[in-house]
Amino acid sequence: MATSTPFDFRSHCIQLLVQAAKQVFPEETEISIELQRPKLADHGDYSSNLAMKLAKHLRRNPLELAKMLIEALPDSSCVEKAVVAGGGFINFFLSKTAKQQFLLEILQAGDSFGCGARGAGKTIQIEFVSANPTGPLHVGHGRGAAFGASLASIMAAAGYTVTREFYVNDAGRQMDILALSTWLRYLDLCGISLPFPGNAYQGQYVTDMAAEIYRLHGDRYAYRSDSSAQLLAKINSKTAADGEDEHLDNLIAVAKSVLGADYDYLHNFVLTEQLNDCRNDLMEFGVEFENWFSEQSLFDSGMVARAVQLLNDKKLLYRQDGALWFQSTRFGDEKDRVVQRENGQYTYFASDIAYHLSKYERGFDYMLNIWGADHHGYISRVKGAIEALSLDPDKLEIALVQFAVLYRDGSKVSMSTRSGEFVTLRQLRQEVGNDAARFFYVLRKSDQHLDFDLDLAKSQSNDNPVYYVQYAHARICSVLEQWGGETEVFGRAEATLLTDPAELALLQKMIDFPDTIETAARERAPHLVAFFLRELAGEFHSYYNSTRFLVADESLKIARLALIFAVRQVLSKGLSLLGVTSPREM
Repeated sequence: MATSTPFDFRSHCIQLLVQAAKQVFPEETEISIELQRPKLADHGDYSSNLAMKLAKHLRRNPLELAKMLIEALPDSSCVEKAVVAGGGFINFFLSKTAKQQFLLEILQAGDSFGCGARGAGKTIQIEFVSANPTGPLHVGHGRGAAFGASLASIMAAAGYTVTREFYVNDAGRQMDILALSTWLRYLDLCGISLPFPGNAYQGQYVTDMAAEIYRLHGDRYAYRSDSSAQLLAKINSKTAADGEDEHLDNLIAVAKSVLGADYDYLHNFVLTEQLNDCRNDLMEFGVEFENWFSEQSLFDSGMVARAVQLLNDKKLLYRQDGALWFQSTRFGDEKDRVVQRENGQYTYFASDIAYHLSKYERGFDYMLNIWGADHHGYISRVKGAIEALSLDPDKLEIALVQFAVLYRDGSKVSMSTRSGEFVTLRQLRQEVGNDAARFFYVLRKSDQHLDFDLDLAKSQSNDNPVYYVQYAHARICSVLEQWGGETEVFGRAEATLLTDPAELALLQKMIDFPDTIETAARERAPHLVAFFLRELAGEFHSYYNSTRFLVADESLKIARLALIFAVRQVLSKGLSLLGVTSPREM
C-alpha cells in the first residue's frame, strides 16, 4: 500500500481553538494551547484548559470564557461537538465518520504510521551504556542499554537524525587494574602464587582470560628472574602498611616495570576481550551503535591537552600542591576539580571535558548523555566545564537511569560487583528472553526505581505485559491466517460499518499513536510507548472476546479484518521501537 501522512486531529482541534481565541480575544497575541486525552471516554476525545488559563490572566470567569470560545469555534466535519465541562474545560468529541475514515489513512501510511517530522533536519547524538570494558555487562547496564536504544529509535521515528555512541573508557586506572588482575591469575597458573588484592577484579572471566593467555603463550609472561620476584615480594610486604588503593597502584607499577613492552600486549588483550564481549552481548540484545568512541584517542590526538589549554587560556586553571585545578566552583560546582595530577597525568575529568568538546565540534544540534543514577553529582561539573569553554550548555542534556533490582520467588536477588558475583545481562537474557528484558526495562521512567520480577517476566499470563501485547499480535495473525485472503482488499474496506463502541475505541487509540511517539521523543520517555501498547492490546483483547470477525456479511467481515490488521500494524511498529519482536504465534 502507498504511504501518506495521516490527518492530525490534535493539531486540527488546536487550530480551531486558535482561530476562536483570535476572534474572541484579538488583543491576546501569545496564546499557548495544549490538548490532553481525558481519562474517561464520556469526557470526549480531547480536552483543553485554555479558558482556565485565560481566566487567570483576564480575571474573568473560566466557564464564561469557555462558552465564548465554543461559540466562536469554526465548523469542522471532524468535530461532532465541543462542550464545557468541570470548572471550564473545553472537551472535543470527534465525529464517528472522522474516526472511521482514519482507518484507511492508517493502512495507507503502512509502517510509517506514527512517524513524525518534529526532528526533521535536526541531529542528535545519544551516548549510552558506555560501561568500562572491565567485565561483563550487568543488569544495571541492561536498563541503560534498553532505555537508550528504545529512545534512539523513537527519536528517529520523530524525524531526528540519530547517532548512537558508546564511549569506551579504554584509558586510565580501571583498565590497568583489569590487566594486573589478569596477570596475577596468569602467574598463578604458572606456579607463582601471590596474594590477590581484594579490590582487584575477582570474577571468573578474569581467570578465563588468564587461562587463554596461558594457552596461547605458556609461561612467557611469568618472568621468573630473582630481581622480579624480589620486587614483587617487596611490594606485597607493604600491604599492611599501605591503603588498598595505594597497594594496588604499587602492583600496577610493578607489573609495568617487570613486563616492559609486554605490558601493552596484556593491556590490549584484556581490553579487546572485554570490548568484544560487550559488543556481542549488546548486539544479541538488539542494541547497536554507529560509533564506538575511544577515550584513548583523545590522548593520542592531543584533544585532552588542547581542552586543558583552552581552560588555561581563559585563566580558569591554577596550580596547587603540584596539581592543576579547574575553577569549577565559578560555574556552579561544589568544589574545584583537578584536571592534571602532580605526576603530570590527566584525570578522568580532563578526558571527559575533551570528550564533550569533541561532541560539540562534531556539530550535533543536540546531545543526550544517558548515565547511571550514581553519576548525579557529575552533572554540574561537566555542565560547568562546557560553559567555561563558551559552549552552549543547553545543547547537552543528561538523563539518569536508576538501577534495576531483580526479584525471584518474591525475594531480592543479591548482587555484589566487588566480589564478582553479579547477575550479568547475558544471564538475564538467557533466563527471561530478550523481549521480556527489553520491555520490562522500559516499563518505568528511567529515573524511577525498577523492580524486575523474573517470575512474572517468564510467565505466559495477562499479568505479564510483554506477553499480553505479543499475544494480541499473535491472535490477529491467527484470525488473518484463518481467513486466508489478500490484504490488498483492506484499502477498499467500508469503514462506516465499524460502529460498535469497541471498534471506535480501537480507532481512537490508534489515532493517539503519532501523538504518543512525539510525546515520548519530547519527554525522553520510552515508557509511554510501552503503556500505549499495553492499552491498545487491552482494547483489542476485549474486542476479540466479544466479536466475530469471519461473519457471513462480506463487507462487514472485510471492515473488521481491516481494523484488526491496522491494530497489528501499530502493535508491530510500537514493539519494534522498543526492540521487541512481534510473534505470529504463541
